[in-house]
Amino acid sequence: MGRKSTKANKNIYQILREDLGWSREEAEYHLGYISADRIAKIESGKVQVQPDEVKKMSEVYGQPALCNHFCTNECEIGKKYVPEVKLDTSLSQIVLEILSSLNSLQKSKERLIEISVDGVIADSEVPDFIAIQKELDNISVTVNALKLWAEKKLSEGKINRELYDKLYETIK
Repeated sequence: MGRKSTKANKNIYQILREDLGWSREEAEYHLGYISADRIAKIESGKVQVQPDEVKKMSEVYGQPALCNHFCTNECEIGKKYVPEVKLDTSLSQIVLEILSSLNSLQKSKERLIEISVDGVIADSEVPDFIAIQKELDNISVTVNALKLWAEKKLSEGKINRELYDKLYETIK
């Protein structure tokens, strides 16, 4: 088992590796192609972590939310277009947030039709249009939270991966 660093401001990559109790050498073994030296540079911020490295770390460390973290905090495109998903809520909380968002959107459906029917968004319609967009953004974030929650449970073995993957592909 590796020693824990006493460094005060660790980045997410170091925190997750240390949470597993792995040294950089142990992480190198599990990650396969990312060297301990490269891991040290990523953790110290001396090099920019690459998307394929983040994907591999998220899989090996059992932390699917790491990809979302990378996209929303380190990728220039993701910073603009990918909403950050916090995975610190329970399944029931995620479901309640989805249902609340869907109920709210149901009330806005008619207004969205009114706004979009002529293919033009008039100045007077912009505030309502933005409010509806924000509702849709909220739905997107909660759906992604549900997906990440499921991926986390799959990686922990709390959901049958073989069955999940089989059914996910067949259910439309």
